[in-house]
Amino acid sequence: MIFQFVLLILIVFHSAFLLKLLFERKNKQKVHLKHPPSPPAIPIIGHLHLLKPLIHQAFRDLSNRYGPLLCLRIGSVRFVVVSTPSLAKEFLKTNELTYSSRKMNMAINMVTYHNATFAFAPYDTYWKFMKKLSTTELLGNRTLGHFLPIRTRELHQFIRILFDKSNAKESVNLTEALLRLSNNIISQMMLSIKSSGTDSQAEQARALVREVTQIFGEFNVSDFIGFCKKLDLQGFRKRALDIHKRYDALLENIICDREESRRKSKVEGCEDGDHQRVMDFLDILLDVADQKECEVQLTRNHVKSLILDYFTAATDTTAITVEWAISELLNHPKVLKKAQEEVDKVIGNERLVCEADSPNLPYIHAIIKETMRLHPPIPMIMRKGIEDCVVNGNMIPKGSIVCVNIWAMGRDPNIWENPLEFRPERFLEGKESTIDIKGHHFELLPFGCGRR
Repeated sequence: MIFQFVLLILIVFHSAFLLKLLFERKNKQKVHLKHPPSPPAIPIIGHLHLLKPLIHQAFRDLSNRYGPLLCLRIGSVRFVVVSTPSLAKEFLKTNELTYSSRKMNMAINMVTYHNATFAFAPYDTYWKFMKKLSTTELLGNRTLGHFLPIRTRELHQFIRILFDKSNAKESVNLTEALLRLSNNIISQMMLSIKSSGTDSQAEQARALVREVTQIFGEFNVSDFIGFCKKLDLQGFRKRALDIHKRYDALLENIICDREESRRKSKVEGCEDGDHQRVMDFLDILLDVADQKECEVQLTRNHVKSLILDYFTAATDTTAITVEWAISELLNHPKVLKKAQEEVDKVIGNERLVCEADSPNLPYIHAIIKETMRLHPPIPMIMRKGIEDCVVNGNMIPKGSIVCVNIWAMGRDPNIWENPLEFRPERFLEGKESTIDIKGHHFELLPFGCGRR
């Protein structure tokens, strides 16, 4: 008995000693690993003084000076700036699981119902379930096909407005017109509502989405300076709470009306005309929420948050990209003429272009790629590391925010010939002709890549 006790003590002692040696060895290996270069920092604020209002441009300038892999500290938050396709691939593809999460800030957390958001959810069971639901149901070919008449009708109305304005020799605020077009399409696909005046639910949703997008992109000192975390120095918490309350009230009214309509349809045997409309995103989400056997039980907050995710992701970004494309065409009449010639050749003069014509319009596709190269809808892809990671011989600590500067890569002369020139032909010749915008080529990542 005594011998067994002594033997147990010796085993525990030796195990602890070995673990200590392994831990020290691992730490020594970490010490010997290099870290990405970093400019001189100021205590407390770090490198905040080096930034500009357009952060992606400031990151580009710093990367040109310190290298394509750069470490910055904004307050107490570590940022790692990536500016080459090969390094982007290392973070977003090779170490995809490590960098499949996003950083939450105070405004995002409050407005998106805290843990109910899909866009900023950690890579877990809930995120995987919502990703599957989005790709198979909400954004599946069958659902998108059902909404084709809505997209076609809204686009034709938009063209008619431009045509009437042109005949009347009146100017058009293209920004507002494109935002209204995008919002009308998205709001009908999501909620079966359409803008019909300043007080309409669709118009209220559009205004709220603009506020949400704005507050998400603004700098809040409480998110970066540790001892300011519980302070609301800029009034962000008050603004975020106000936006959340107004959005929640709007969606609650819409959902309550829809639930009443669905109950009425069931009672009347689903024969009323309203029920014959195509099921929108809200119908699909409410159906999933009613399924008690689902692997993830959707709550009301999940439904509201997911609708907000899609509104913020699709409304402004789509309109801004189209506006940039039109601006470039107006500034490059030869490109515009070639685009018109392709449409005339493929479509003719008897009808308008439709979505089915897309595969037969390679020059139009090249214009889209060139627009997104120079003017990506989101200038940087941001991911949060969930563990320590070694990339290209550099130690990237857990919790670092990796910023892949796709705006800078799209204008890099080491990647593109004459990068500031708007020349869609580059995507129809040479190696660039194989580049797509689906996340397979790291020179052009307007929509990101991988699981996110």
